[in-house]
Amino acid sequence: HVTGSKGKSSTSAMISMLAAAHGLSVGTYTSPHLEAVEERLAYNGLTASPEDFAQAVADVQAFDAVVDDDPERRLTYFEFVTTVGFAWFADRAVDLGVIEVGLGGRLDATNVVQSAVSVVASIALEHTAYLGDTLAEIATEKAAILKPGGTLVTGDMAPEAAAVMEARAAELEAPHLAHGRDFRLVDEVQAVGGWDISVDGVYEQYDEIHVPIHGRHQLRNAAVAIAATEALLGRALDPDAVREGFANVTLPGRLEVVGRRPLVVLDGAHTPESMAAGAGALDEEFPPFLWKVVLGALADKKLDELVGTLSGIAGEVFAVTAPSHRGIPDSEVAAAARAAMPDRAVHESGSVADGVRAALEAAGEDGALLVTGSMYVVGEARSLLAKNR
Repeated sequence: HVTGSKGKSSTSAMISMLAAAHGLSVGTYTSPHLEAVEERLAYNGLTASPEDFAQAVADVQAFDAVVDDDPERRLTYFEFVTTVGFAWFADRAVDLGVIEVGLGGRLDATNVVQSAVSVVASIALEHTAYLGDTLAEIATEKAAILKPGGTLVTGDMAPEAAAVMEARAAELEAPHLAHGRDFRLVDEVQAVGGWDISVDGVYEQYDEIHVPIHGRHQLRNAAVAIAATEALLGRALDPDAVREGFANVTLPGRLEVVGRRPLVVLDGAHTPESMAAGAGALDEEFPPFLWKVVLGALADKKLDELVGTLSGIAGEVFAVTAPSHRGIPDSEVAAAARAAMPDRAVHESGSVADGVRAALEAAGEDGALLVTGSMYVVGEARSLLAKNR
């Protein structure tokens, strides 16, 4: 069971592929999806087919009809899709379910599971209206996924958040494996298409691991994934299986390169911390472009802080309205961009499609385009770019 303010989807994907490389049949449930809802379900890394997903929906609908008779018990969309995911896992009799929390942890629909290993990848100020105004409050919500008999694995976090994790583990008399104390990333070297790393795990050190993804911030997630898989199996991992597992990791919409001329990168970062990490990765791992940035965001985001993180890499901004009822109007996104970057050209582009088309034209074959700010924006752009590829 995996939660975190950022990195939970990435960590879930890595754990899934590590476990699959060790011979387990693995079902993975993540959210949100980019283009199609069946992307939320995968078996050994392969996305559920539309037909299989539809069958799982049909299996659940009969029970949902009973619940829907009582308005006070009616399932939300996320609760329904989570139930569909569990039914899909059961139909395949998976050895392992890797389940990503939707929001927080304590009250999340996924928190009905009795997990053997609970992972908290990170803690940051996010969704404060629901999770609390302090790191300690948010950590309390996320630490609640740890169950009696389980093991807690945590990534790097501030001392006040780490103290909450330690207290939760002590309360349940559960083992607690923390990055920097019980396991750690010990080496990281930039390589073609990603990074080469070494991780000192709980049981063993793993060297010469190629992680084929962009973003130095993802490497600690890789260490967390190794420790979580060790905790799950109760032993050291096979070094060759570790390399195989990471070789099969893909992270759609997370610093994903989908075009070369021009260079096109999709990054669904939507918090100031994750967007700053993404901007840092572009600066560190790619040529020194002034990026044409297609930017949209949702209403619960800190817009000024989000936009400010892009000031070091953006050459021109194409503000769009995210395709969601919570999408901030492109005019407001543009106003924030002009305030943060008064010397850059900023356009109110309207839709994601119009923003992407304008940015591609502005970039030309030798430029670079970044689509960011929301998974909703990235998902629509990904579909559009695939059709035009």
